[in-house]
Amino acid sequence: MTKTNSELKKRLRQFCLDKRASLGEDYQNQASLMICRIIEEWSVFQEAVVILSYLPMRGEVDLLPLMEKNPQKNWLVPRILPQGRMQFHPYDPGRLLRHRFGMLEPDPSIPVVYSEQIELVLTPGLAYDRYGWRLGYGGGFYDRFLSGQKTLVSLGVIYQVLLLLDLPHNENDVPVKYIVTENEVESPLTLTPD
Repeated sequence: MTKTNSELKKRLRQFCLDKRASLGEDYQNQASLMICRIIEEWSVFQEAVVILSYLPMRGEVDLLPLMEKNPQKNWLVPRILPQGRMQFHPYDPGRLLRHRFGMLEPDPSIPVVYSEQIELVLTPGLAYDRYGWRLGYGGGFYDRFLSGQKTLVSLGVIYQVLLLLDLPHNENDVPVKYIVTENEVESPLTLTPD
């Protein structure tokens, strides 16, 4: 990544964190519930059995109501490993630990589920653009994972105000196949911008 691109992403991260915080907790809660309802009605979700979700932190869209309402699904959540990797474990709300980054993650003693079993990934982000490019926190965890999973269905989860026109990206970034906001699920534009 060029220095200019890196600096731009850093500024965008702060802008998006500030924008997300400005939404307020009431709006975030209501929008999260709307997003959960929209995902629940989406045919891809209805057909999927093994779903990788995430545990929300710092104002991210909260998908826990979706997970709790659909216990028939095999829900997985990630655990961060060294070298920017993730492992996936069944979601067990009674066996979560606080990571040093602030989010909850599964106890490492819970059995690992291999990524080949995952059918749908509900992918968090600070922002997405209409082409499916994601702005994360800078660790590259989801990009590394998604780059090895070409056939996996990935759904970017974001508040409508953080669905931007165009985000900087580089050769290691991986766009999601769908995006959901409190308004709808949509497919990203198929042509990348110049």
